[in-house]
Amino acid sequence: MRATAPSPLVRLALIALAAVLVVAFLVLPLAVVFYEGLRAGWAAYWQQVADPRTWHSVKLSLVTAAVSVPLNTLFGVAAAWCVTKFAFRGKSVLVTLIDLPFAVSPVIAGLSLWLLFGRTGWFAWVNGTYELAVPLIGTFEVTPRVTFALPGMVLATVFITFPFVARELIPLMQAQGTDEEQAARSLGAGGWTVFRRVTLPNVKWGLLYGVILCNARAVGEFGAVYVVSDRSAAQQTLPLRIERLYYETVVTVVPVFAAASLLAVVGLLTIAVKAVVEWRYKEEMAATERPM
Repeated sequence: MRATAPSPLVRLALIALAAVLVVAFLVLPLAVVFYEGLRAGWAAYWQQVADPRTWHSVKLSLVTAAVSVPLNTLFGVAAAWCVTKFAFRGKSVLVTLIDLPFAVSPVIAGLSLWLLFGRTGWFAWVNGTYELAVPLIGTFEVTPRVTFALPGMVLATVFITFPFVARELIPLMQAQGTDEEQAARSLGAGGWTVFRRVTLPNVKWGLLYGVILCNARAVGEFGAVYVVSDRSAAQQTLPLRIERLYYETVVTVVPVFAAASLLAVVGLLTIAVKAVVEWRYKEEMAATERPM
């Protein structure tokens, strides 16, 4: 049976529809963010961007991402390697748990952390006051906190970005199979050497792609971080800062869109890097699927 292909008119109509949707739902909202932020001029825009509270929120977002992304990278690599290279009971349960953050609302995730580590939570003892004795210096009182502090914000971000690296690596490792690893083991290479010299180089572009997606999600996370933050100026990530400006600003919306433009710039840079990595990632996938 000869395969049928859509007519040129149908293809043109689909392309035009896709272009209209992209412009209407992506390009125009992004353009509005920069337009509204710059509507009062560069001086007013820069005054809002250079606000110490805004820069503090940018730094806090970067710190949160800098902690959560490496943690999820380590977990994602370990989980993907375990799922694709070994057979064990409960593998399907592990894969399901990896996908759990996709099915749970970020607000519910933050609330769960609050119920676990809050004042009346199961692990409320973490928030107690402890004495820390340092030899030759003295004794200090330490009061660690999880909720309404940076650790809770990091935990919430880790939960939300949990699947991204693993979900990029699992299909790639499954497509590559285990032939190269088995060949290396037969030649006397140890497990760590096989992973470092064979497995990891084969998935480097997929790993970088997953890290980029994980970082983009971590920087832009709002719901879960909102629940476990006390929402003071000292605990506002950039999305929380934008939300606070929205409710505080009455006369003009320039501060809101000026801060939002910073988050938009992060998104555009992420898309640019993602496009480059995705191109190399597709080349790698094509090479693994090429018939021998």
